[in-house]
Amino acid sequence: MKKDVYLGTIPALLTPCTADRQPDFDALVRKGKEMIAAGMSGVVYCGSCGDWPLLTDEQRMEGVERLTKAGVPVVVGTGAINTKSAVAHAAHAQKVGAAGLMVIPRVLSRGLSVDAQRNHFKAILSAAPDVPAIIYNSPYYGYSTKADLFFALRAEHKNLVGFKEFGGKADLSYAAEHITSQDDDVILMVGVDTEVYHGFVKCGAVGTITGIGTIFPKESLLQVALSKRAAEGDVEADLRARELADAFSVLAKFDEGVDLVLYFKHMMTLKGEKEYELNINETDKLSPSQAGFCEAQFHQFNRWFANWSKQGGVIAECM
Repeated sequence: MKKDVYLGTIPALLTPCTADRQPDFDALVRKGKEMIAAGMSGVVYCGSCGDWPLLTDEQRMEGVERLTKAGVPVVVGTGAINTKSAVAHAAHAQKVGAAGLMVIPRVLSRGLSVDAQRNHFKAILSAAPDVPAIIYNSPYYGYSTKADLFFALRAEHKNLVGFKEFGGKADLSYAAEHITSQDDDVILMVGVDTEVYHGFVKCGAVGTITGIGTIFPKESLLQVALSKRAAEGDVEADLRARELADAFSVLAKFDEGVDLVLYFKHMMTLKGEKEYELNINETDKLSPSQAGFCEAQFHQFNRWFANWSKQGGVIAECM
């Protein structure tokens, strides 16, 4: 099963909006192409960053199809209120030639039932047997997939190739210890921006799905490159990776909160990208204090990185 898309950095695309708060698919495709040109291995659409609960199934599928037709490798989020919709997104992903699936647990209805989750996962994996898939673990979805269920699914579905962990250090460490260190065919992806260093250096991650990487592609790719070198024992790279993680910490923390899309879109507008000014829901907005805090941290990080990145050495080698 080809899984190259997962062996790198994958930004989770936001959904840009037109003036009437509808998805701007032209802008979405431009951003997808920009990410690949920057060195990303693919993109995710629709995950949490893409606001999947706020889009119709048709809108989500149009975004996926537009990206794939443009030559952008897409990992498709299967989040849905019911299994039937999730299966439809998986089947559509296979039909249009998507690069991968990010399999999201069943939510709201019987979300804590292991049997319900097993059947939900099986239905999605069966609908796209030729598409490499990773299971997405996140505290926000209210269900944590453990090793026994993962390997039971993998025994029947060869397209299940790995695990994306959105939790913190303990969750990543569990995934590494009990799921992804069994053999090289099972991959671990860091799914939260605050734990890139820990995931690569301490847990053997081979890729990351990032929110902040859509705003800071160069810096995120550098963080991964330094972390990979650190995992191999490079002392200078280890130091620089930790310095960059610390500088990134406040902006990366936005990825863990309920307002992540609002913060990420605001930072896109700070970069001059007006198509991210609006949210799908008119009432979804940062408070003036949140916006001011975000702006201060955004500019502070940019100033710091401009000076820090001039040091040469392993930083220059990895950029």
